[in-house]
Amino acid sequence: MIVSAPQDFSAVSSSFREMAKGISKFSGEVFPHDRALYRRLVHDGQKPRALMISCADSRVIPEMITQSQPGELFVCRNAGNIVPPFAQMNGGVSSAIEYAVVALGVRDIVVCGHSDCGAMGALLKPQSLEAMPNVAAWLRHSHAAEQVVAKTCPAGASDADRHRALALENVVVQINHLRTHPSVAAALAAGTLTLHGWMFELEHGQVLAYDGELGHFVPMPDDDAPPVAAVSPRDGSAKHALPTAAE
Repeated sequence: MIVSAPQDFSAVSSSFREMAKGISKFSGEVFPHDRALYRRLVHDGQKPRALMISCADSRVIPEMITQSQPGELFVCRNAGNIVPPFAQMNGGVSSAIEYAVVALGVRDIVVCGHSDCGAMGALLKPQSLEAMPNVAAWLRHSHAAEQVVAKTCPAGASDADRHRALALENVVVQINHLRTHPSVAAALAAGTLTLHGWMFELEHGQVLAYDGELGHFVPMPDDDAPPVAAVSPRDGSAKHALPTAAE
């Protein structure tokens, strides 16, 4: 029989006190101003313009970064902004992607990494994952990025440079994983979906975007169309010629 040590719940209650205050403020001050918006979202349903797959890091808030209103952004967050290849794992991320593309009809998917990512730091120090076997298993979906950085990063690169290079490469790897999902592959072939890779720099409040044509990240332009990571491989002309009866 295992006897648990007595627990002190006072600290837990204290940590949630500010959250409770936030809920009260939302209900009493914020919601009344946006009541019409929420009623419309209930009546009309959600019509998000994009799916954003980002890290679960508490410092990365997709709606804040993009200044999106409720109903404008469909969000899937997990440790390391990872997209498991479709053939390897069918779970929450796969379901969110399929629902966003098929049911909601989003035309853009963003994979957003960030600086100072704990998941990427753990990949560089695998011994830190010894007590977290589930996290270690999850991060195997980023091993390709780790290998790329190990082969291409200069020998004298600092730990900070390797960490940054890994976070950037991981975004590219996850975009490639996205292509293995049937709903994404079909939408890309039909020319109805565009993939984007972003890197949120916490310390600067800036976003870098992966330019698929250039093959590297560039600063996000202020008012021009953002670079894209991948569009339809057939430029929207994915109409295969079907054989006729005579053939």
